[in-house]
Amino acid sequence: MLFNLAMKNLIGAGMRTWLNVFVTAISFFMIIFISGMYDGMRSHAKQVTIDTEVAGGAYWHPEYDPLDPFSYEDAHGIPPKEINDLINNKNAFSILVSQASIYPNGRMMPVVIKGIEPEQSIINLPTQSLLKEADGLIPVLIGSGMANYTKLKVGDAFAIRWLDANRTYDADEGVIVYIMETENFKVDMGTIWIPLEQAQTMLDMKNEATYVTFSKNISKVQGKGNWIYRDVDYLMRDMEAMIEADEPNARIMYAILLSLAGMGIFNSQILSIFRRRKEIGTLMAMGMTRSRVVGLFTLEGGMNAFFSLIMVLVLGGPVFIYFALYGIPLPIDYNEMGLIMAKKLFPVYTMGLFISTTLFISFVVLVLSYMPSRRIAKMKPTDALRGKVT
Repeated sequence: MLFNLAMKNLIGAGMRTWLNVFVTAISFFMIIFISGMYDGMRSHAKQVTIDTEVAGGAYWHPEYDPLDPFSYEDAHGIPPKEINDLINNKNAFSILVSQASIYPNGRMMPVVIKGIEPEQSIINLPTQSLLKEADGLIPVLIGSGMANYTKLKVGDAFAIRWLDANRTYDADEGVIVYIMETENFKVDMGTIWIPLEQAQTMLDMKNEATYVTFSKNISKVQGKGNWIYRDVDYLMRDMEAMIEADEPNARIMYAILLSLAGMGIFNSQILSIFRRRKEIGTLMAMGMTRSRVVGLFTLEGGMNAFFSLIMVLVLGGPVFIYFALYGIPLPIDYNEMGLIMAKKLFPVYTMGLFISTTLFISFVVLVLSYMPSRRIAKMKPTDALRGKVT
């Protein structure tokens, strides 16, 4: 009975009901839309990082700190036997890291040299291009961002100077054999890739590596010595931190939208109680308990959330589907800001996102509907019938 009566009252309220439903639906839509964008950013960054950099994880030399270039001089050694077994079985590959300087077109630029096995297929980088003939020069692979920064193109030669294991400076000529397109700025900017064996010879570090990256679904080895195991979550913590740092801005928007929707529903309930005081008195005089009358008005407010969900599914559903399939074009290149993002952002909408958002907004709406409805419990039927509100 309460449901039917609440439905009639909402429909009878006309435009006031649909305005509340519309404002609440906007809150629904924006919270789901923005949350889907953040989930899409996180999912894309994780997928690109796994494909082009971390694969299943890595074993680091104990002295290696990717954020401290001064650690590179000491961060090298021969991997333990069990890790070497992974490399020999093609389940992992070595990378040797060193600081260097390059001199393109007469300018000096600091870079990081990374020696990598050209024939590896664990991460999605075109390292096979390092097998090309370089006419006695050092074959070099760089990203398109690095190419734009250094003004280099395929076939350009330049000087490379480095410090070897004996603390002796040496130099040689390198040539660009390939320029790769990648969304992962960490394998692009400030980095040049060369064959691992050549890097070991240049640096006088035979059979040594700075870290070893292994493929997915490989169990952690027991005999890793003092080398440090790093899983995917650890290697991606910087990207997670960047995304989480921006989420408070979204929460402020959520709060503003919910406040607007809640204010409309709260004011609507106050006005409804004031205008329908005779109806309330009649219902109580006919035997309806105060708690049921309070429940009726709370249910009317709560049904705003239900109608809002229907409106979001009908009007916003096609928008969610369109952007999930075709993406959202981004106005700038966020790679330059240190974020792994494609030219188009594809939001990710999950059933858990819809359910959690629905439950949260429904809870807020029910609370805001119940708060003014509590006044009914203090009303006397005789005063309500005379149109008086205490």
